[in-house]
Amino acid sequence: MKLSANRLLILSISISGILFCTAYRTSPPKNYLLYRDENQPVESRVNDLLKRMTLEEKLAQIQCIWQKKSRFIDKNGDLLPDSAAVYLKHGIGQIGRPSEGFDRSSNTGRTAEQNARFTNQIQRFLVGKTRLGIPAFFHEECLHGHAAKDGTSFPQPIGFASSWNRQLVEELFTMTAREARSRGTHMALTPVVDVVRDPRWGRTEETYGEDPYLCGEIGLAAVYGFQGRGKTIDSEHLIATLKHMTGHGQPEGGNNIAPATISERVVREMFLPPFKKCVQQGNVRSVMPSYNEIDGVPSHANKWLLQTILRGEWGFKGSIVSDYYAIRELCDRHKIAADHKSAAILSLTSGVDIELPEQETYHLLKSVFDNKELPMSVLDTAVARNLRQKFELGDFCHSSANMAGDGWGCCPLKSEAVKPKSRRTTRWPVCVPVSGIL
Repeated sequence: MKLSANRLLILSISISGILFCTAYRTSPPKNYLLYRDENQPVESRVNDLLKRMTLEEKLAQIQCIWQKKSRFIDKNGDLLPDSAAVYLKHGIGQIGRPSEGFDRSSNTGRTAEQNARFTNQIQRFLVGKTRLGIPAFFHEECLHGHAAKDGTSFPQPIGFASSWNRQLVEELFTMTAREARSRGTHMALTPVVDVVRDPRWGRTEETYGEDPYLCGEIGLAAVYGFQGRGKTIDSEHLIATLKHMTGHGQPEGGNNIAPATISERVVREMFLPPFKKCVQQGNVRSVMPSYNEIDGVPSHANKWLLQTILRGEWGFKGSIVSDYYAIRELCDRHKIAADHKSAAILSLTSGVDIELPEQETYHLLKSVFDNKELPMSVLDTAVARNLRQKFELGDFCHSSANMAGDGWGCCPLKSEAVKPKSRRTTRWPVCVPVSGIL
């Protein structure tokens, strides 16, 4: 009996020692942050970070700064850390068009090197000087090339779409993506897959034409060019943004932003197919609603469009970004919101995950959540979508722009690899032979 008791004691001590050693080996370091661990699943990292965030930090992730970034840059276009500590204290979701000029006396824009240096300065500040170290996304216009100093400019979309050359379009936007990403850009506000049904509309040249099938095919090629064809987006590609969902191409009287007086059948048969193709086949990561209203409901407050169709029927998992100043226009233009705070509530609950380009309305949501007028889950859902993309692009661990000088950030038209493709966009035949059928 005594021997058995001794054996039992030894066995108990051994098991305790094994458990202690195992726990010691597997316990994370004292300062371990799960959301910083690249080896963890993206969803686990998103959830871990959300739990750590204050209300102010969450709201910052659904906001953007564009022209007001002048408040924290000096006359040379470099970051002012002390000013940034005030305006970027809680972080920021996106910063718009970092390539634009910082000298108000001219609008020449930043060179590729200046652009990369500036985006790197912003990221170093956000990662190193804010409480949770959440980096920003930078977005740019890339309608027919990277709209920046020394950026490559190709013919207008209405022109190269007429070629029906999907491979060429994909190649062009692959080059655009590489050029923009090397400067620190994460998101392109392109492609425009609006179907033009009124030639009086003043934005026709931005589109791929009047045929839903053609718009879908060229739009899909553009998405592949920007994002690549893989399941993830690598360091030479970026997020594409479909716009403008929807009915934008048939405004009353041909006037931009005017209401689209169209039926659900016309919406589904004419305007939605290009968006659906790019979402379901191209796995596009971002969608922008249109300024106009359909049947009296503005797109930025249209749950049927953004929730029922886009997310419900099509299974879209990405982020929905507002068009510039469109949320405040729910009050100022459409008159369906009493004030800007009400407009913010309408837009957020309809599914718009981030406000572009300035902090116009979403910052007013603090009192809404403080007073529990909306459940925190509404905000968490939007924030999670934005954070998820930052994790997927590796922004938390590899947020710096490429300054290796490979030539892609600086006028790649000088490269022999680019010239032939640029010429082909203007020389490709756009006439269809009739072959005696007429």
